[in-house]
Amino acid sequence: MTETTPVRARFCPSPTGAPHVGMIRTALFNWAFARHHGGSLVFRIEDTDAARDSEESYESLLEALRWVGLDWDEGPEVGGEHGPYRQSLRREIYADVAAKLLAAGELYEAFSTNEEVEERRKAAGQDPKLGYDNFDRELTDEQRAAFRAEGRKPVLRLRMPEHDLGWTDLVRGEISFPAGTIPDPVLVRNNGEPLYTLTNPVDDALMKITHVLRGEDLLPSTPRQIALYAALERIGVAEGTPQFGHLPYVMGEGNKKLSKRDPSSNLFNLRDRGFIKEGLVNYLALLGWSIADDRDIFTAAELVDAFEIGKVSANPARFDLKKAEAINGTHVRALDVDDFTARVVPYLQTAGVLPAEPSESELTRLRAIAPLVQERVTVLSDTVDMVRFLFVSEEEFAPEEAAAAKVLGPDAEPVLRAAVEALEELSSWDTPGIEEALKNALVEKLGLKPRKAFAPVRVGITGRTVSPPLYESMELLGREVSLGRLRRALDGVGL
Repeated sequence: MTETTPVRARFCPSPTGAPHVGMIRTALFNWAFARHHGGSLVFRIEDTDAARDSEESYESLLEALRWVGLDWDEGPEVGGEHGPYRQSLRREIYADVAAKLLAAGELYEAFSTNEEVEERRKAAGQDPKLGYDNFDRELTDEQRAAFRAEGRKPVLRLRMPEHDLGWTDLVRGEISFPAGTIPDPVLVRNNGEPLYTLTNPVDDALMKITHVLRGEDLLPSTPRQIALYAALERIGVAEGTPQFGHLPYVMGEGNKKLSKRDPSSNLFNLRDRGFIKEGLVNYLALLGWSIADDRDIFTAAELVDAFEIGKVSANPARFDLKKAEAINGTHVRALDVDDFTARVVPYLQTAGVLPAEPSESELTRLRAIAPLVQERVTVLSDTVDMVRFLFVSEEEFAPEEAAAAKVLGPDAEPVLRAAVEALEELSSWDTPGIEEALKNALVEKLGLKPRKAFAPVRVGITGRTVSPPLYESMELLGREVSLGRLRRALDGVGL
C-alpha cells in the first residue's frame, strides 16, 4: 500500500456487553483519522462467538455510535461493496480462504493435543508454558492418515516465517519480534470454526483496510497477523499489509486497566447521568491525544481538523470522571439556551419533575429558569434537583433534611421573620424589588453577611443550599408561593 492509497480505517468491535469508553475512544480515533485524511471508515461486527455475542449488544453498538455522532462509510445500515459487514454472515468466505491457504502450503493440519505438546516440552527440558512446538509441520501423509484413523480432527495452523517480524508502529515506533519466538498459531478449529486470528486479517484484506488503529492489548497478535497478510498476498487475497497503530490503555482507579464491567466506563451510564455527546467526545479524545499543550476544550470538527495519529501518546491514559464532568460542563454552558432546555426535558420527565406531556405553562417556567441553571450544572441530570422546587406542589414541597438541619436552626428565626416582613410590603413582585427588599432587611438592618443572611431564605424557597439565583427563583415562584414557603419555614424553625 502506497502513500497515495486512500485511507481506509476500520472499527470492528465484538457485540458483547454494553459499549464502554475504551471501545468508543478507539472508534473515535479511527473516525477522526479517516475524516482528517478524507478517507473512509469501515464499521464491521466481529460476531463469530455465539456463546458471548448478542443481538442486544449489537443494537447497543449502533445506538452508541449514533449517539456520540460517529458516522461510517461502510457497514451495518449503510452497506458497501465489501459486505456483508457481520462476520457471522461471512463464514463461507473464511472457509474458501482457509482452503486456498491450505492448498498453497501456508496452513497445515495439526493433530497434537495440548497434553502431547506439554509432554514433548518437558522431555526436551523446556518450559511447558512455551506452548505449541510446531511438531506437526512436517507430518507425512501416512502420519496424518493414522491420526485420522484414531478419530482425531486437525486444527489448521499458520506456518510462521523463519525471520524476525517487525513494523513501524504509528504510535510506538519500531517494534520487532525475533524469529522463532512465536509458535505457529491456530487459524481454524478442529470443528471448522475460524478464529479471530484468521477472520480479522482476512476481512481487513478483502475490505482493503490501509490502517489498523486498535488497543495496545492486541499488540502481541500483530506478528501473527503480519505473517498472515504476507501469506494472503502470496495467494492473491491481499494487496499488502496495513499500517498498525496501537492505542494506549485507558486506565481506571489505581494502576488497573479500566474494566468494561466498571459502571463508570459504561457509555450509557454516562449518558443517563447527563453527559452530552459534545462534552464526552471532547474528553474521550484527550485519552491519549491532545489538541495543544494549553487547550482542553474543542469541538468534534476541530478534533478532525487537528488529529494526527503520530501525536497519540504511547503512555496509558487515565479516565478521570471529575475532569470529564468539568469538560462536559463547559460544553453544556456553550449550548444555545433553547437547545439546553430541550435536552433537559427527558431527564426531568424521568425524575417525575415534569409529566410525559408538559403543559405550556410548565415549559414557559422551564425556559425562564433554564439560563440560570445552565451556568451551574456539569451534567444534565443536575438540573433535576436544581429546578424541582419550581414544579413540585406546595403539599409535597419540603426542604431537604440535610439542608434544613444545616441552615434552619434557631438562628434562622430572626432572618426568616425579617425576610417575610420585608417581602410582604413589596408593591410589585420582581427580581430587582425582591433583591433590594432582602438586602435592606437582612444585610443592612440585621447586619448579617450575605452568606449567613440568604442561606435560610434559599433553603426555605428552594429546599436546597445550592440553587439557581435566589431572587429570580422567587420571581418565578410568585408572591403567594414564595411567602407561603418562607412562613412555613419560619413556623418550623428549630423544631
